[in-house]
Amino acid sequence: MPRDLPVGNGRLLVCFDNHYRIRDIYYPHVGQEDHTQGYPFQFGVWVDGHFAWLHDASWQKSLRYKTDTLVTNVTAQNERLQLHLTFNDTVDYSRNVFLRRITVENRTGAEREVRLFFHHNFSLRGLSIADTAYYDPRHRALIHYKGKTFFWMNVMNGQEIGLDAYATGTKNVGGLEGTWRDAEDGRLEGNPIAQGSVDSTGSVSVTVPGHESASVYYWMAVGADAMEVEDIERHLRQVGPAAVLYRTQEYWRHWVRKEGFPLADLPKEIGALFNRSLLTIQTQTDHEGAILAANDNDIAQFGRDTYSYMWPRDGALVAYALSRAGYGEISRRFFQFCLRTITPQGYMMHKYNPDGSVGSSWHPWIAPDGSRQHPIQEDETALVLWALWQHFEKYWDVEFIKPFYASFIKPAAQFMSLYRDLTTGLPVPSYDLWEERLGVHAHTVATVYAGLQAAANFTETFGETTYADSYRRTATEIKQAAMTHMLNPDTGLFSRMVTPQADGSVHHDSTIDSATYALWYFGMLAPDDPLVVRMMETVRERLWVKTDVGGIARYENDYYHQISNNIAVVPGNPWFICTLWLAEWYIAKATSLDDLQPAKEILLWVERRRLESGCLAEQVHPFTNAPLSVSPLTWSHATVVMTVNAYVAKYQELTGSRPEDMATSAAASD
Repeated sequence: MPRDLPVGNGRLLVCFDNHYRIRDIYYPHVGQEDHTQGYPFQFGVWVDGHFAWLHDASWQKSLRYKTDTLVTNVTAQNERLQLHLTFNDTVDYSRNVFLRRITVENRTGAEREVRLFFHHNFSLRGLSIADTAYYDPRHRALIHYKGKTFFWMNVMNGQEIGLDAYATGTKNVGGLEGTWRDAEDGRLEGNPIAQGSVDSTGSVSVTVPGHESASVYYWMAVGADAMEVEDIERHLRQVGPAAVLYRTQEYWRHWVRKEGFPLADLPKEIGALFNRSLLTIQTQTDHEGAILAANDNDIAQFGRDTYSYMWPRDGALVAYALSRAGYGEISRRFFQFCLRTITPQGYMMHKYNPDGSVGSSWHPWIAPDGSRQHPIQEDETALVLWALWQHFEKYWDVEFIKPFYASFIKPAAQFMSLYRDLTTGLPVPSYDLWEERLGVHAHTVATVYAGLQAAANFTETFGETTYADSYRRTATEIKQAAMTHMLNPDTGLFSRMVTPQADGSVHHDSTIDSATYALWYFGMLAPDDPLVVRMMETVRERLWVKTDVGGIARYENDYYHQISNNIAVVPGNPWFICTLWLAEWYIAKATSLDDLQPAKEILLWVERRRLESGCLAEQVHPFTNAPLSVSPLTWSHATVVMTVNAYVAKYQELTGSRPEDMATSAAASD
């Protein structure tokens, strides 16, 4: 189930599902320690003797953000209850508190009492063991804690702070479902404390005159102890929750509009998606530099693991997108994360937890022939180095780069220079960017070439021309080896993967794969090279989904979340990133404004398949457009940013226009 509305500040991340239920709460790292295990928090309403949970079918909901912010703007209408609710949720940009404003509109002519119920379904530190939930009578607040993790929930109704009713209890033990069941008669029994596998529910009663509205504020503060969370509430009491909500709204508007990014001739909805993509990327980025692939716990149902990791490849491409868009401060934190985590041998591991520890992996340390191998995807090392040069070339921040030179740039370049097959001259087999196959991949070859060129640029810049010459020579040899061994003589196309054989030959995997875009994207070949043109046209022909949905699949007969076995029509589910790679090729080879039109159409294709909130999934259903796999996928949003950047740059090149002469992506305020 997609996470339609993430809100966060780099330490605290709260994610809602498409029923507008809180499903994930991460703290103190984005993506690490999900304090809900993906189980839902409920919100309920009682009025005139009738009760309804917000996720049931009696509500008609719209899940959006306020324009250019990380403040939600959710509406819910219930004809049976004659109520209209508006929700504004955010995480304070400077303190670890989730804040919600609920505006209750009475659609009848009579004054009514409306009771709002807030259910808390914590599994602190990812386990429903040894938790405590209790009611604090001094502050009329509910508190959940375990060890050094405390959550504090309270409300403000008018000028009064505190819950009107509460219950704590046991969940998922001995047939007990939890305190949310206690709420369904409109009353809570007031049990003051529970331990073990526990939940809690609090309520507040609001009097709403006929045809008028009233607002209530709810907050969830998090910290290491009771004093820390109580201090956050003290701040809210002093400043007022309305002021905190407003200042956070304005902070994000200024943040996303600071560059005034020009749109060229792109329509305003693409500008809105561009800004939403930047904001969404920010929610998936930890304060210590890790850029998480996605934070959607539902994917754990497939393999008991998640996407809440930092893959160096994904992170490098996101950092590149951010650097180009003017958000180099986030990229710097990512590169510092990589500097802390690169191995002494000069390569990046498969993936990392947000705290810098090595993440789970399915890449073995033993090769098929029984020898020891590095369990890596070599493109992850290469792309960090490539993205680091792209960042440096834009910002020229010499002091920032200084610690990287001896501890990252040269070790990574040395590793890639030596990690080669002596017979073919190609890189040693590693795993592909899809993390499925061991071999020598076109994507890896192209990124290693780019990484070595980046290392040569750095060493040349810093006066070590001997190293620069060596790295450029190795890159040239790898390119020559690719031309010799990766061109399939049977198809005339680059193979997505070759496997070296004992006799010095290679075995070709001729499956058409969108990842071969890397051969031109990272500079090994020109985008208008006849070999590239033939390859990309074949990708367009063979991987385009031939339904009303359209889009480009990863590769032929893609098994991941496969919907149809009719691969002639549906070679695989359409992925946003793969479809945008095609758009970027159209942009790269364009020589006229007419040549840019297919790329504009693809950007509009992406925009029309976003969630209502603006979030992008990894894939979409090839027949229904429904999101598949995780959502939001950080890489999808980063590729939007990259594609729009590339489009605008090419438009400026073709027209000779200046950024200040073009409309910007900033949208009007709500």
